Amino acid sequence: MATHKSALKRSRQSERLRERNTAVKSNIRTGIKVVIAAVEGKDAEAAKTALAKSAPALAKAAAKGAIHKKTASRKISRLTKKVNALQA
Repeated sequence: MATHKSALKRSRQSERLRERNTAVKSNIRTGIKVVIAAVEGKDAEAAKTALAKSAPALAKAAAKGAIHKKTASRKISRLTKKVNALQA
């Protein structure tokens, strides 16, 4: 366990960030599942609205450092491809 002041502070900060990142990742996973469920249900309108919510959430998570920016970009791209396939 940390014993000096700066190490204790760093420990507190790390714990806060870990909890925040966990919550952000959980919300992202839920958003992705909603999009995929709408795509599998062939509901183009629901898929479109779900993608409109989950894409910015992915981008924001990448900007905040919860996930890597290329991971976010890849996930947004793949979801968009699936949603666009319903339109055609």
